[in-house]
Amino acid sequence: MVLIHTFLKMILMLWFRPRINGLHKLDLSQPSLIIPNHVSLMDAVLLSFCLPKGATFVVNTTIAKRFAFFLRFRKHIAIDPMNPYSIRHMLRVIRSGETLVIFPEGRITTTGSMMKIYSGVGYLALRTGVNVYPVAIQGLERSIFSYMKGKLLLSWFPDVTMTIGNPFTMERDPNLSMRAQKATANDQILQTLQNELFQSRMKQNVNLFDEVLEAARLNGAKLEIAKDLTSAINYRTLLIGSYLLGNKLQSSLLGKPVVGVFLPNSVGHLVTLLSLFRIGKTPAILNFSLGIRSLLDCCETAQIDTILTSRVFIEKGKLEHIIAGLEPHLKIIYLEDLKASATGFDKLAALTRYLLKQKASPASDNELILFTSGSESKPKGVVLTHTNLYANIQQVTTVIDITTRDKFFNALPMFHSFGLTAGTLLPVVKGVPVYLYPSPLHYKAISELVYDQNATILFGTSTFMAGYGRMAHPYNFYSLRYVFAGAEKLKDDVRKLWMEKFGVRIFEGYGATETAPILSLNTPLANKPGTVGRLMPGMSYKLDAVSGIEEGGELLVKGPNVMKGYLIHGKGFIPAEEWYHTGDLVTTDKDGFISIQSRLKRFAKIGGEMVSLNLIEELAMQCFGHSGFAAITVNDPRKGERVLLFTTDETVALSQLRAYLTEKQYSPLLIPGTMQVIKTLPLLGSGKTDYVTLKQLAESGGK
Repeated sequence: MVLIHTFLKMILMLWFRPRINGLHKLDLSQPSLIIPNHVSLMDAVLLSFCLPKGATFVVNTTIAKRFAFFLRFRKHIAIDPMNPYSIRHMLRVIRSGETLVIFPEGRITTTGSMMKIYSGVGYLALRTGVNVYPVAIQGLERSIFSYMKGKLLLSWFPDVTMTIGNPFTMERDPNLSMRAQKATANDQILQTLQNELFQSRMKQNVNLFDEVLEAARLNGAKLEIAKDLTSAINYRTLLIGSYLLGNKLQSSLLGKPVVGVFLPNSVGHLVTLLSLFRIGKTPAILNFSLGIRSLLDCCETAQIDTILTSRVFIEKGKLEHIIAGLEPHLKIIYLEDLKASATGFDKLAALTRYLLKQKASPASDNELILFTSGSESKPKGVVLTHTNLYANIQQVTTVIDITTRDKFFNALPMFHSFGLTAGTLLPVVKGVPVYLYPSPLHYKAISELVYDQNATILFGTSTFMAGYGRMAHPYNFYSLRYVFAGAEKLKDDVRKLWMEKFGVRIFEGYGATETAPILSLNTPLANKPGTVGRLMPGMSYKLDAVSGIEEGGELLVKGPNVMKGYLIHGKGFIPAEEWYHTGDLVTTDKDGFISIQSRLKRFAKIGGEMVSLNLIEELAMQCFGHSGFAAITVNDPRKGERVLLFTTDETVALSQLRAYLTEKQYSPLLIPGTMQVIKTLPLLGSGKTDYVTLKQLAESGGK
């Protein structure tokens, strides 16, 4: 028997070559629980050969029969999950001094991500108070023993890691019912395992070109990974194109560490970014909806003297006047000219590099620059490292199940961090096809393309979602699995419209350019409408008290996705502090869900009292039943400030809102000083309401 055990262990170790991290953390001299995630039929088998012999495995009776040969080599108990007395059996085993290995999901994942946690594990931890060791298993979901056929490219020899996290315990709360305590315990187990999975996936000093190279290996070079209105591209063509363009750019960009990128969502934009990543240049993605002066300010801030763009884009976007204004100050390189100059030798060299799987040039700074929009007189450059972006990709895919069977539709521009990270880099790094569309404002066209392309994942802002919802046929979004809204508060009428018209639930998230960008997200496993979800794995937060505000505080966060620092016009690079100040007033509940109350800058001070402009907008929406409102402050000689409420609805009157607020017993301070009708609310390129333009309009007397 010992010889057979030794032989089997040798075979399996040679086959899967598992890397075991954190084994020293296990202490089986005392009873404990070991809780791995469950990704394949081989999980328990490999663990049985890797964990110390003192552990006892809890096995489903059906699985025990199928793997009886392997189980004879390890201590185990067979449990019928439908038998209510099974939990008592496990309790007796732990109390006798044993360590139990139990899969808290109770089944093998069919999504590649964490599934729901069954209550028995939390109950065991609560009743016994023993150490609980989380274990993150990765790689076996890509094995032929997983349940992911058709969703991932499976392999006979996947890379396998098993990471043991730090132990924790659970204490009983006599003030809560056991049912409530079990729910809390299960939630803690879920979040702990998600955090361990994220930590085990993280890397340092990442170059995103190399990650795309690895994605091609894992998912197959022939997978069509990106598509736009005129072209489609697989990993092989994407990488060869990146090698070719990078080689052509190297001589033109000699001595230029930062390069401006002035392109729409397209396959060409993706190739351009990857080519710059490979040759160690820092792309600074420019917002093509800005004016000439603002674009020149961006270039001065980031010390850009060269911009990459496309003649076709300039012509179709009617941006000739922008280029004419930039050309006296900057060198403009057109991608079409580079493509036309490529020789047969250039193409052969690119193919050779692809066949050799040549990685990116070593660079001390793998970075990318985005620019923030807001009330500042000059734009700020946000410096994000590739590691920041990679961390955010791993954070999101740890809490959301995404596979190669999905298809992203991204109309958010890449100069917007949501469109860049979540809409573009995430699918390309994770092997999920993405359709890139150049403008989020083409509401009817986008709703038809989502239908035509069978998209399953859509990103947008509340404003854009409202537009798509109004224009779409009720069947246009039949294929969508997940719809995520961010960048601005999700309006209740938009949420209701999507649910009633399409039967689609919108998951609201929250973030900032400085956090690459996603800070928190509602998910199918943890969703609370009206909040922006929970913080991403690997992040910490604290609330700073704000004068005049009784509940909540300013949200401060830190984590691996927080920026490297700012580029300030005229000052240069300013490193980020340990905690990033979001500038948002938030509250949190006992389950960790975050509710945004307001931007700290979006308060009026009336008679010495702090009044939330966001709240005034929301109350107007409740009163009139739609979301066409925007509140700003204007100077008032008597009270310091007063509120001006813009509306797109000619039928509403301030007296109606005043009566509504009085009836609902709201403070009179929430009644706007004046209301002004406007044809449409101005929007930023990100889809947020452009409050700066509204303020300028008010100050100019509406002219």
